[in-house]
Amino acid sequence: MVGHRRYVQLGLIAAMQVLGMAMWFSASAVLPALREAWQLNDFQAGWLTASVQVGFVVGAVTSAVLNLPDRFPPQRVAAVAALGAAAATAAVPLFADGLAPAVLLRLCTGFFLAGVYPVGMKLMASWFGPAGRGLALGVLVGALTIGSALPHLINGLGDLPWQGVLFAAAGLGACAATVSLTSVRPGPHLSGGRTRPRPRYVLEMFRERGPMLANLGYFGHMWELYALWTWLPSFVRAGTDGGDTAVGLVVFTAIGVAGLAGCLLGGWAADRFGRAPAAGTALVVSGLCCLASPLVHTAPWPVLMVVLLVWGAAVIADSGVFSTVLSETADSRYVGTALTAQTAIGFLLTVVTINLVPVLADATDWRYAFLILAPGPLLGALAMRALGKQAHHGARQRIRAGDTR
Repeated sequence: MVGHRRYVQLGLIAAMQVLGMAMWFSASAVLPALREAWQLNDFQAGWLTASVQVGFVVGAVTSAVLNLPDRFPPQRVAAVAALGAAAATAAVPLFADGLAPAVLLRLCTGFFLAGVYPVGMKLMASWFGPAGRGLALGVLVGALTIGSALPHLINGLGDLPWQGVLFAAAGLGACAATVSLTSVRPGPHLSGGRTRPRPRYVLEMFRERGPMLANLGYFGHMWELYALWTWLPSFVRAGTDGGDTAVGLVVFTAIGVAGLAGCLLGGWAADRFGRAPAAGTALVVSGLCCLASPLVHTAPWPVLMVVLLVWGAAVIADSGVFSTVLSETADSRYVGTALTAQTAIGFLLTVVTINLVPVLADATDWRYAFLILAPGPLLGALAMRALGKQAHHGARQRIRAGDTR
């Protein structure tokens, strides 16, 4: 019975993530229209996404310090958060008449989304033990990827004004709240219920080598991920002759479709070959794509699409693996807090790279803008190499202990 229920819950939690995360890039998907309407340059336009990252960090830190996902029913936390993000998203076309109020509302959107994604990770981990958790969290991150790319699909397929795209994303967020409140439930594998407040665990987890290496790998991954997702439309538009519809569909395919495939492959590989080898391989591939980006910037469409599909899969394939490692090495009573703190620091890094990429593009050209992202995944791969050595050493010690007994 539990086996059947966990797959039902996997689908429901994934659906909640798809619907909720559609609000993240809702403004980024309509940047050309917002640039024209509010007379924005690239740096100002970047803050429509960077403000979401800042808000997410503030919300995640608040949630982690208060241990919210560990002290209250996580499905209710997610429902309230999704509804708050929906209200903030809908408020942009209703009330914002320029950059400043829009940035403030997008910051509020990110603040509330901190109660959707990390809490979803805890909910998913609660239904799956170590044997299947890698693939389960891969499904969750795949849902985040599809949700993040949805506004590009809405913008590419429909003839909606920018206000309509944001209203559509807000409506999906309200649906996420409904799914979470009425259907999602926590599983048996992690501690639940009311937990004693322990704010210091945010720092305590870095004293242990396993969580520390998992976090370092994740931070390298995040240095690249959201800057790529934010500026990929500009990169493609600058190097090709495609219009908004073509660019929107290409970006949705690279981020959403290829990203989902990468998440599932990464989750399967983490369960089959080990957490560190799976994450390390994805980091190396995405880092090499960063380095190759100048060579394919103006390449023919078939060549560009192949590289973007590989990049879109590799850049997100490891995300669920880091969450899996942390959920397995952190104190089980504070897994929600650990995951929330991990994402808070990672998303703080994304604010830096989201703003650096357009600066580099202005100083040189969009051809070279993504080179600045390469150090992140390459340094993350070194952390995964160290984690793999630690896991191998631990396995050998367990084998020797078993032989002596």
